[in-house]
Amino acid sequence: MNERPNSLHALDKQTLVHPYTNLAVHQEVGPHVITGGDGIYVTDDEGKHYIEGLAGLFCAGLGFSEPRLVEAATRQLKAMPFYHSFAHKSTEPGIRLAEKLLSIAPVPMSKVFFAGSGSEANDTAIKLVWYYNNALGRPAKKKIISRRKAYHGVTVATASLTGLPFNHRDFDLPIANIRHTDCPHYWRFAEEGETEEDFSTRMAKNLEALILEEGPDTIAAFFAEPVMVSGGVITPPKTYFEKIQAVLQKYDILLVADEVICGFGRTGNMFGSQTYGIRPDMISCAKQLSAAYMPISALMINEKIANVLVEQSRKIGSFSHGFTYGGHPVAAAVALEALSIYEEIDIVSHVRSITPRFQESIRKLGEHPLIGEARGVGLVAGLEFVRNKATKENFPPAWQVANHAGKFATSRGVLTRGLGDMVSLCPAMIITEEQVDDLMTRMGLALDDTLAWARTQGYVA
Repeated sequence: MNERPNSLHALDKQTLVHPYTNLAVHQEVGPHVITGGDGIYVTDDEGKHYIEGLAGLFCAGLGFSEPRLVEAATRQLKAMPFYHSFAHKSTEPGIRLAEKLLSIAPVPMSKVFFAGSGSEANDTAIKLVWYYNNALGRPAKKKIISRRKAYHGVTVATASLTGLPFNHRDFDLPIANIRHTDCPHYWRFAEEGETEEDFSTRMAKNLEALILEEGPDTIAAFFAEPVMVSGGVITPPKTYFEKIQAVLQKYDILLVADEVICGFGRTGNMFGSQTYGIRPDMISCAKQLSAAYMPISALMINEKIANVLVEQSRKIGSFSHGFTYGGHPVAAAVALEALSIYEEIDIVSHVRSITPRFQESIRKLGEHPLIGEARGVGLVAGLEFVRNKATKENFPPAWQVANHAGKFATSRGVLTRGLGDMVSLCPAMIITEEQVDDLMTRMGLALDDTLAWARTQGYVA
């Protein structure tokens, strides 16, 4: 993107701090300004068109031009542009949305708490875990276990749960009472000759060993994404969640399912918990809840937790937690309309029908000399870059091979990101088979571009 004096590009560099961006590099290269969207495509300020390969940030499930969502927002803005839900107040969209979420939950849930982002929903879950155990007279039962390579948000508490080093580095994280257990990536961490089931058994044994080492009476909850998307699109190995849940039940440990990315059709079921047989006590969701047209998130809680909240509120006098914009009526109205569209077009069946073409194409890209493993489920997938396929050796981080692959994808008309050793794909769920073919052709060319560049750098033979 060319620098233009006194343009949005110059103004951006003068005024904005960009998340997940090398801020020093940004001062040199400036922003890529996106100005419009149509279906699975977006357009920049130079008029160039791109397939949005990540549906924005794993969130624009219905693409970038769904008029019904715009109309839903407009109607609600005219009727009641804002109200809160503090001190017994409520709005119809929030009530209707809570009812709808409880009706489609993968396991029985009792109540819904609204917030503005996945981070806020997971942060609330952490607070409820602590509140719940205090109410039950278990003040020592406060530690929460997450997993290495997990991603649960960027607040002080949720970034602590997140198991990615850059989310901790120089932020003085993680906070106390957060622990991390194994990342269940079979391809990367299985021992020689170990089956997926045996690997899952070892993961469960290691979790139990951590619980016993810390003290079962101190462990309150376990957080897990059905698929660890931001950590590298890591799908759970066979029997993993079955065995993990048995350990949690043994020691009376709550299970929180982070459905922020997996929820609402992405994995081929309405929730990732259904795809992998997860039976959580709490479910956080966001992103595709409103198809990203408005910021909104939700935390669903089961009856045993909801009952404790009621009784503790009776004792204390108030449940003193909440956000000004939680359950915002415009966001709730848009989310309700998004859920209606998902049902009307049967988004789950559509994802299932497209998945074979999408995943087969990803596996084919996995044959590329730079790719060690191509993996995924439903309409989300990842490509892991390796220097040596036989040994699974990754490239040195300083070489930024995956990052360059992301740049080459942009030049080929696909917006995605290279992070660490990974490039991920997570298009809008309305994508067609023909569009899948186009996406994968472009990605194949981007991989060839990356290989040619890597050879000029002497990184590969």
